[in-house]
Amino acid sequence: MQLGGKLLIAMPGMGDPRFEKSVVFLCAHSDEGAMGLIVNKPMAELSFSDLLSQLDIPRAPGARDIRVHFGGPVEHARGFVLHSGDYNSDRDTTLRVDGRFGMTATLDILEDIARGQGPAASLLALGYAGWGPGQLEGEIGQNGWLTCEAAPEIVFDSLDATKWERALRTLGIDPLMLSATAGRA
Repeated sequence: MQLGGKLLIAMPGMGDPRFEKSVVFLCAHSDEGAMGLIVNKPMAELSFSDLLSQLDIPRAPGARDIRVHFGGPVEHARGFVLHSGDYNSDRDTTLRVDGRFGMTATLDILEDIARGQGPAASLLALGYAGWGPGQLEGEIGQNGWLTCEAAPEIVFDSLDATKWERALRTLGIDPLMLSATAGRA
């Protein structure tokens, strides 16, 4: 099972409230574990402008804003920029997930975005979701998550409140038909 570059969709009844109705983009997945970013939980209390001010990064007039998200419960003081595949850090610190997505966790991407440069599409996540070896596979086996292809139009869309439902619909699933209980045949 190779899940890097896919979306995880939290099932109803997820035991951890931090992941309720979450959509997680998986940046990496291997035998050693998995790492992903929640892409549908914006942090209303922190703006990109606030973050740039805290980091003393000047902002060019007209530079675009990017949304700041709760990326997950691990290292929530650390920032990760999930972005379109058209960007590569000058410091060669971009993780190429696939041709459509990359992830950069160094200040140079924030500086580039603040200058009006950088990737065509991006979102900033504080913290990440992490799983140890076999843990994510176990949670999927226990019906905690569904998986689907990661569509940039879902991942980078500004309508965070609709991402969970839209991701489910890519699988042909009506969210109203989901149950918090699972069975085995």
